[in-house]
Amino acid sequence: MDPFDIIKMPVVSEKTMRLIEEENKLVFYVDKRATKSDIKRAVEELFNVKVSKVNVLITPQGRKKAYIKLKDGYDATEVAANLGIY
Repeated sequence: MDPFDIIKMPVVSEKTMRLIEEENKLVFYVDKRATKSDIKRAVEELFNVKVSKVNVLITPQGRKKAYIKLKDGYDATEVAANLGIY
């Protein structure tokens, strides 16, 4: 899958802003068919960062949400600022 097809859009809320600041995590809506390794590869390729962990969940609305923890040395606030969400 193409990285642009995997990552749909960032999730912007008070909770996700707190995750960006305190836990160095990014949150995205992703394609339902994407695996954790697909999501990791797409984020690393699109944003030029290294990912340490990916957690996914299916929302009650049927969307797939991915919580991406970045490795030490990479800043989630910088990525969020480049996306225009921080």
